[in-house]
Parts: sequence; C-alpha cells; structure tokens
Amino acid sequence: MTYAISVVVLAAVFTVASVTPVNMGILAFAAAFMVGTWVSGIPIADIVDAFPSGTFLIVGGITLLFAIAKANGTLDYIMKRCLQLVRGRRWAIVWMLFALSGLLMSLGAVLAVGMLAPIAMPLAARNRINPFLMGMMITHGGLACVFSPINLYGALVTGIMQSAGLPTNPGAIFLVPFVLNVAIGVVLFLVLGRDLVGNGALRDDAPAVDEPAPRIGTSQSFAPDGSAPAAVVMTKSRPDTAAAAPRLDRHQCATMVGIVLLAVGSIGFGIDIGVSAICVSAVLLLMAPTAHPKIIDEVAWPAVVLVCGMLTYMAVLTKNGTLNFIGTSVTSAIAPLFTALVLCYAVAILSAFASSTATIGIAVPLAMPLLLAGEIGVLGMVAAIVFSATVVDVSPFSLHGVMILANAEVEDKVRFQRKMLAYCGIIVLLAPLVVWALVVVPTSI
Repeated sequence: MTYAISVVVLAAVFTVASVTPVNMGILAFAAAFMVGTWVSGIPIADIVDAFPSGTFLIVGGITLLFAIAKANGTLDYIMKRCLQLVRGRRWAIVWMLFALSGLLMSLGAVLAVGMLAPIAMPLAARNRINPFLMGMMITHGGLACVFSPINLYGALVTGIMQSAGLPTNPGAIFLVPFVLNVAIGVVLFLVLGRDLVGNGALRDDAPAVDEPAPRIGTSQSFAPDGSAPAAVVMTKSRPDTAAAAPRLDRHQCATMVGIVLLAVGSIGFGIDIGVSAICVSAVLLLMAPTAHPKIIDEVAWPAVVLVCGMLTYMAVLTKNGTLNFIGTSVTSAIAPLFTALVLCYAVAILSAFASSTATIGIAVPLAMPLLLAGEIGVLGMVAAIVFSATVVDVSPFSLHGVMILANAEVEDKVRFQRKMLAYCGIIVLLAPLVVWALVVVPTSI
C-alpha cells in the first residue's frame, strides 16, 4: 500500500503542476512530508536532512553567476562578436547561430535559445532562410551543449549521480548529447538547407544585438532557471560598425575570466561547481556593489524549489523502498536492455509535454536499481536518459519551442506549430531508439 500511495502521489504532483501554475517543487516538498511521515513513518528530521543542499548551491550559484553575466552585458557582447564573424553566405548564418546557441548554453546560459530566437527568426525571414530550419538549428545547437559541466543541467545530473554513489564522468555525459544533436543538425541542413549553399549572400542590414528587452512571462513554465527568456532588441546597425563592437569593460572581462575559472576548476580540479559559482559571483558583485542592487531577484528561485523539492521527494521514495520496488519489479519482469529502451521512450514522451529538468530528476532515481544491478552501463544509461529528456525540447510545448514559435515570421503560425509537433513526434519515435542502440547497448555488453 505504501508503494502504491507513493506512486499515485508522485503522479498527482506531476499532473497538477503541469496543468496549473503551482511550482512542482512546492507540491513535492509537501508530498515528501505527508507521504514520509503519515504513510511511511519516516521522522520529519530525516526528511529535512534529505534536503539536497549541494544541489541547492549548484542551481542557485550557477543561475546567480549568469544573471550577473546577462545584467552586465557579457552575454550580449558574446552574441555580437559571434554574429560579426558571418560574412558572405546565407548558410553561414545558420551554422553560426547553431554554434552560438551551443556556446551560450555551454557557458551556462540555459535560455540561450530564447535569447537568440528574436534575432534568428526575423533574420531568416529577411534572407529567405527556411524558418523551420533556423528554429530547429538554434534549438539543437543549444541542446548539443546543454550538459556542459558548468551548465545547470550538467551540474544537476552530476549532483544526482554523486548523491546516489554512482561514478560520474561529466565529459561523457556532455559528449553523447553533443554528438547526436550535431548529427541531427547536419541531417536537418542536408534536407532543408542545401539551397542555401552558393545561393546568395546575407543582406547588409543583418542585425546586431543591442540590449535585452523586458522579460516575457508565461502562465506556467518549468524552465531550468525558472524564468522566461529575455527578448532581444534588434537594431539596424551594420555588424562591422564600431557601435556594434564595443570593447569589453572591466566588469565583462572579470565575468569572462570568472566563467573560465569556473570551468577549469570544476573540470580540471574537481572543485565543487556550486561553491565556485557563488565565490565568483561574490567577487563580481563586490566589484560593482551598487550596479545591480536587485540581482538576487534574478536567481532562478522557482527552479531551485522545483529541483530541490523533487529530489527531496525522491529521497523519501528511496527511504520507504518505493524506488527499489519499482526498479526490481520492472527489471525482473523485463530483460534489462529492453527495460532501458522502455525507460528512454517513457522519458522522451513525458518530457515532450513537461519539464525536462523535472523529468531527469525523476527518471535517473527511478533507474537506480537497474544501474546498481550492474547489467547496464551506468554512464551510457544516464547519458541516454538525459539525451532522451532534452532532445524533445523541440516541442512547441517546451520553453524553447514557445520562443521559436512566438518569433517565427510566417503567415500561418498554426501550420508552423503543427510542423513543430510533427517533427517532435519523429524525434520521440527515433531518438530513444538511436541513443539506446548507439550508447546503451555497446556500454552494457
């Protein structure tokens, strides 16, 4: 009965949070205490101790650092400089924006697609570039680097694996989504973008990035940093003018140095990324203590609550034996490799309509019994789960997809949305099978 109630409550939390604006983390915290104390007999003190303090530091620290980078213009500067590298041909802007989306995402800007959509989609319309191609390319570009060790997603997966005592390898977790999303980008370009090669140059009025516009909110969102993406104001300045290429000021230089140190420290020396991000943020704030007095408000507190709440509830389900029961039952009933394939499909379908971070937070703990049994390669399976959870963010129901759809300069938005849905369906159908065949099977035999 305990196991059944635990699963039903989990499903209820996910459902309610998906159809209402209530933060899933708040519901998960409440569920953790109710199921933990009333149903499972776990002392409240033990539930409080299960709070993932390390994950709290990771999510809070990274989103604080990149809130500062956005506020002081560092991210806008990076976008300007990258756009200036495009010269001559229309195909170049497609791949430049693919790479720029990946660069921003790898640096921790989890809303990279939302930041670029207001630039990329009008640019596609003015230069006769297929808007669907442009939208999917910047999406897959960002998703290719979504598991950078200094990105929220990468840090989250590392934290979950460490808390479960599993071996971690941030490079391997990053590499699988990177290679597969780049491959998808190549296929998309060969199918939809071949006419861009050797067929006309970019117009001279290609826009440069100016300053961010006010945020665009949505009634409900499970964005990894808990906020809506920022729109970007477009200017008509030529990209080779001095106004379009300002020099870095000392705050932006310090921010870029801090981001590099964060990456080097976490990857090369194993320094805790959450603690490092907070220390770098503190230095940057002390350099300009009055410049951003309300920067703390930009921290993704909704995402912090969501992730920590779900992990706390997962800890309760671990303590009362629910996760072990589910994993053991499924593993004993189905061959481990087939179980892995079913799990990848379940993750992809669920994440297409819900939060990828929440889906990862649920799916990886659910896979623990399968991973701990030793019949499935740990890193390969985790990489397959996280890829399946994020590659479906091309869905028009995801935050990335919403921004692509909102900024697409097309005559029929409904038709464009249907095209996105059809493409997402293809991804859901093929991506889990491909990653299972290429990654899970070879690492498990």
